Amino acid sequence: MKEYVKINRETIDRWVENGWEWGTPISHETYLKAQNNEWDVLLTPTKPMPHNWFPKSIKGLNLLGLASGGAQQMPIFAALGANCTVLDNSKKQIENEIEFAKKEGYQIHTVQYDMTEPLPFPDESFDIIFHPVAICYIEEVEGLFKECYRILRKGGIFVAGLDNGINYITTDETHIDTPLPFNPLKNPKQMELLQKEDSGVQFSHTLEEQIGGQLKAGFILTDIFDDTNGAGRLHEMQIPAYFATRAIK
Repeated sequence: MKEYVKINRETIDRWVENGWEWGTPISHETYLKAQNNEWDVLLTPTKPMPHNWFPKSIKGLNLLGLASGGAQQMPIFAALGANCTVLDNSKKQIENEIEFAKKEGYQIHTVQYDMTEPLPFPDESFDIIFHPVAICYIEEVEGLFKECYRILRKGGIFVAGLDNGINYITTDETHIDTPLPFNPLKNPKQMELLQKEDSGVQFSHTLEEQIGGQLKAGFILTDIFDDTNGAGRLHEMQIPAYFATRAIK
């Protein structure tokens, strides 16, 4: 395992233990509502994914939650009848998934794994891949998109939460004070900044890398939306910092 991936695993485990919002499982009530087809899921901080990004029914479909541990989205998909697998780098996020599934009485396949490596699934294993914002924790993204394309069945859906890099150009959301690309493995000052804020090891990625990378992998882009941070000055000024894409194989 790459050293920075190990650092991110340890960092996110610590965040979860300290009550990280993206590591807090949904409530029992939210799970029950999903069973009655009342549901929403997030790929980005605030804007729910459009329901029409998925088929009208996902019952019986094989769905991979890629870097989607924490029992926030997978329980929703399980309640809707999907056959769920979750892959996550964090042990604590995986534990949350297992504990919630036991409590609610459904099955989920869990894999603690480094997504910078070839994904541990056969070709054409899944009908849907759900990938909320997490790509900022890996340096190179093109290989991941190729792997997602490989493990999706023909006609399969890949939905992803991505970022546009704007959060990395400012440390106080007032002044532009950090150059792009943001790559702490190549810029010691950026690494120092992350260490000071206990932010793990993060990377900015361009639209060329993220959208272009999906297209190069073979995906057909079908939809896109922007989103904000959900809090802070950039959010108050309605400046998008994230976006989500829907693509098909």
